[in-house]
Amino acid sequence: MRPPVVPVACRDVPSAVATAPPRPTHVEPVDFNKLADEIGARVVRVPGCPAAEAAVTGATLRAQHVRPGDLFAALPGVRVHGADFAEQALAAGAHAVLTDADGILRAGLTEHPAVREGRVALLEHEDPRGVLGKASALIYGDPSSKLKILGVTGTSGKTTTSYLLESALSAAGWTTGQIGTVETRIAGERLDSAFTTPEAPDLQALLAVMVEHDVRTVAMEVSSHALAMGRVSGSRFAVGAFSNLSQDHLDFHRDMEDYFQAKALLFDGRAEREVVCVDGEWGRRLVKSGTVTVSTESADADWTATGVTAYPTGEQTFTAHGPDGLEMPVRLRLPGPFNVANALLAIGALHAAGVPLEAIEQGLAEVDVPGRMERVALGQDFTAVVDYSHKPGAVSAVLDAARAQVDGDVIVVLGCGGDRDTAKRPLMGEAAATRSELLIVTDDNPRSEDPADIRAAMLAGAQEVPAGERGEVIEIGDRRAAIIAAVERAQPGDIVVVAGKGHETGQEVAGVVHPFSDREELAAALRHRLGRNEETQDRRGRDATAGA
Repeated sequence: MRPPVVPVACRDVPSAVATAPPRPTHVEPVDFNKLADEIGARVVRVPGCPAAEAAVTGATLRAQHVRPGDLFAALPGVRVHGADFAEQALAAGAHAVLTDADGILRAGLTEHPAVREGRVALLEHEDPRGVLGKASALIYGDPSSKLKILGVTGTSGKTTTSYLLESALSAAGWTTGQIGTVETRIAGERLDSAFTTPEAPDLQALLAVMVEHDVRTVAMEVSSHALAMGRVSGSRFAVGAFSNLSQDHLDFHRDMEDYFQAKALLFDGRAEREVVCVDGEWGRRLVKSGTVTVSTESADADWTATGVTAYPTGEQTFTAHGPDGLEMPVRLRLPGPFNVANALLAIGALHAAGVPLEAIEQGLAEVDVPGRMERVALGQDFTAVVDYSHKPGAVSAVLDAARAQVDGDVIVVLGCGGDRDTAKRPLMGEAAATRSELLIVTDDNPRSEDPADIRAAMLAGAQEVPAGERGEVIEIGDRRAAIIAAVERAQPGDIVVVAGKGHETGQEVAGVVHPFSDREELAAALRHRLGRNEETQDRRGRDATAGA
């Protein structure tokens, strides 16, 4: 009988980590001396004190998640050092602390009673974050070696591609796991996701839980943050896949080259097979001997597409052509040329992983992705969708796809997140104004910033577009009011795109997350409009009857 997947609730932590990730029910204790040898850490001996004999049965970098027997990783950070929370971790029963020399000094760890009594081991490493993934993998029994993990990186398309992968893997009859932005799934059981890619200890614990649940294959989104910060260190990939690169996360990366080099880490040998979309120069730079290439633009790639046909419903079909004359008919519920590219990338990765074409065809045809060109249809005479696009390239691609679906106007509601890459804000405003008849600039997740400043940057970009080349641009800060206004302006045959937040169910303002779902707000606005129209029709009917 499989053990249940039970996330551990905790209090007094930021919203992004309000729930501790699941852990396996059984872990073989690991001697800390062996752990230190494997990761190249120095075991700190305190003169005159007994040597520690502790064994380690878990790992975390959050003091509030520590369980008895854990390794607590006290990592240096931009604002604080994890060693500042070492006392809390030791009080919770940590058996070992991994940190750097500064962490040991600032927390006075060599003077802590638990260390001096030999109950806690100190492991010192100059780059504790860099070795934490390997340490966590060792503690949890190297779970990725027991799984076939298909990892996807890129600016856009990670979530959609991972859903396509997971669906086809399931269609092949394999018990699957999924790790990504929207959710984590273990053998069909859903968990909310705090990060696109979990921190290294959480990821290794999660993979170990999947092993316990007889998961065989995993579709996993791999973010640039995860690669640069070592979250996937210690993980082995059966396939690494690259979708595309466009401007995003330049609040974290120095520039686009630095951003690219972070993505390229997935292709440094940790993946047995590599699959790359070569429709852009960034992807072409990743190609080496043995790389499987996919392209919607070049016939020279290993996987290509012909006969792409889009339908008013948003569905599309095409024929995928692969190595050695392989051909496969593809039907997608997902609109837009970018989803043809996502599907080809998934096909290339799945074929490289040994999935039969029949299962790939079946799996791809069954996928809907939460918050990605997701339709909200309540019987209205225009199209309404919610999408997660929150970067310039994604906004352009989504609105081009929206334009291809309808004969009427494109109406878009769009904002930008606060405390993130500021340079992309005018670019997003420009992209949306160029591709719509009506752009309503609104708030997204302003976080700690002044929402008006964010909107002003977007409006500046929109207004840079010559008047004859852009649609109407208005500003409505309140996102609910902006969605209502978009629905009220829509005419038969138009399309309303509420972009930026997609699947999210909260809006962060001044450090507080308020309940807010674009899908629910769009549905409410549609119901209000449809209800009002029905009342008007009923009233006209009564008036006509009275007049007769």
